[in-house]
Amino acid sequence: MNSELVNLMPESRSSQEIRDAVFARANYQCEYCQTPMKFCPDSPSLEHIEPKSKRGSDDMSNLAMSCQGCNSHKFVSTDSIDPESGRRVPLYNPRRDEWNHHFRWSPDLTVIIGRTSSGRATIKKLQPNRPALINLKLLLCQTSRHPAQE
Repeated sequence: MNSELVNLMPESRSSQEIRDAVFARANYQCEYCQTPMKFCPDSPSLEHIEPKSKRGSDDMSNLAMSCQGCNSHKFVSTDSIDPESGRRVPLYNPRRDEWNHHFRWSPDLTVIIGRTSSGRATIKKLQPNRPALINLKLLLCQTSRHPAQE
């Protein structure tokens, strides 16, 4: 066997273990839009909260479970504009911040609403209220599987 492949195998196994641990810590739902991955139209991804391009690490404290939609919209951003104040503010950080402090659900549990400047900026940047997710949240409510109902 190629020695380069042998050297990569333990790292790959370790990467899978890290991924599994991050997903379990997130209760297998996107840490931004709260969509359970078993129902999500997007595939799950391991997201670097502080991007590697901005010196973010692969440490568990910098990793979050994210649906591909939220991850794609966030890309390498760590801040965005709060649409209410017009100020640039940090995005919600799932390792540091409490989701319920920055966000709340609409009365019908289909739309995420920002409570804080960081919450509003995160919603603007990540677009967690995409039509497919609103429809999914409606179905999850009807079957008592919405994350807010658990």
